[in-house]
Amino acid sequence: MEHAVKPHKRVRRWDKWTPYLFISPWIIGILLFTVGPLIFSLIMSFFDWPVTSSPKFIGLGNYTKMFTEDPQFYKSLLITLKFALFYVPLSLVTSLILAMLISQSVRGVKFFRTIFYLPAVVSGVAVSIIWGWIFNTKYGILNYALSLLGIEGPKWLIDPNSAIITIVIASAWGVGTMMLIFYTNIKSIPPDLYESASIDGAGPIRQFTHVTLPLITPTIFFNLITSTISALQQLTLVLLLTNGGPLKSTYFYGLFVYNNAFKHHKLGYASANAWFMFIIILLLTALIFKSSNAWVFYENEVKKERKKGGKKK
Repeated sequence: MEHAVKPHKRVRRWDKWTPYLFISPWIIGILLFTVGPLIFSLIMSFFDWPVTSSPKFIGLGNYTKMFTEDPQFYKSLLITLKFALFYVPLSLVTSLILAMLISQSVRGVKFFRTIFYLPAVVSGVAVSIIWGWIFNTKYGILNYALSLLGIEGPKWLIDPNSAIITIVIASAWGVGTMMLIFYTNIKSIPPDLYESASIDGAGPIRQFTHVTLPLITPTIFFNLITSTISALQQLTLVLLLTNGGPLKSTYFYGLFVYNNAFKHHKLGYASANAWFMFIIILLLTALIFKSSNAWVFYENEVKKERKKGGKKK
């Protein structure tokens, strides 16, 4: 009898470990390629770590230098925040408009869904080549189109006043993923709500502001966080389009960290720069989470409140 019970217990014990066995490649990967490098970069930030010689422990020296001796730190941080201030609202509004368009039941809408999403799967190098050609001052297609209308096109990537706006436009082109997330949420809204609003006399604009917009606030919340993080980490486009110019008007914080690490070979200092941006992202994300109580609408919570209100009555 004992011999019959023991195998059964062993099988049940192995059943508990089976799920962990299946997700073990992911756990090993995240420990080796995410958590490990993250901890190692934190350790590096306390060292003077040149590539050509051995590291030397300097404590908070890199952080002190960053805040007191490097004026480019503040300039690049300000440029990045300025970029995020333009990029985040533009990307949210653009992706929401596109999502509303592709959610309409019209002929050929599947073709436009594909076209609008394609930029999201194009590599950053290819995107930079495309926009570099479009914004070229001499032979760019955009300035050529403006010349046909008798308008002299601006020096998009050469003028310091227009360079950062150019980067914003190029970055906002790849909003396909955000558009798809908005589209999925919009299509999940029950049609009965729109029918009820239409019976009550609400037009398309009022239906959007009173039905669609409140119900997609969780998606707006998610896209707001992800777009803020991507804006603060922008590197590929600015590296390939302007390389920080002209006159360092597009010298983003990501480029600042990249140059410190791979151009000036100051790995410890670059790690300290990266960790400061990590803290900035954490604080901004926490601020967005804190504000979500005032403007994010969760249908389940409202249903619970209605039930409580009904019981009180």
